[in-house]
Amino acid sequence: MADRILVPYDGTPQATEALELTFDEFPDATVIALYVIEVPDGRWAQLLGPELQVPVSEKAEEHAADVLETATDLATEYGRSLETNIVTGEPDDRIVAQAAEESVDLIVIGSHSKEGVSRVLLGSVAETVVRRSPVPVLVVR
Repeated sequence: MADRILVPYDGTPQATEALELTFDEFPDATVIALYVIEVPDGRWAQLLGPELQVPVSEKAEEHAADVLETATDLATEYGRSLETNIVTGEPDDRIVAQAAEESVDLIVIGSHSKEGVSRVLLGSVAETVVRRSPVPVLVVR
């Protein structure tokens, strides 16, 4: 049984379904909702603390907080608590890295986050996470 579960959450219907399934199927697990602020290619990094981080706008951070507030509201509807985290970078890289950093037992991810994605089974982020994850991945479609 999974004790710690990471759910990448961007507010899309697929991400919401992944979070709801997590609440339904893993009632005793600690759930962490992760929002990744995607940084466009070509952005210069700046030194912040011990590692390089790409600067993000206040508007992007506010949007991320709003999306995670929606996730927290959903957790409340299910009578659950929810940890949240915001990171920046490439979504697939950050999801895999966060899984290791948070010592999770499972990642539950929506099959894709954008409408009209042409991939038949998985979106590119979900596919990469499945291939590179250090822990099992449950894909919700």
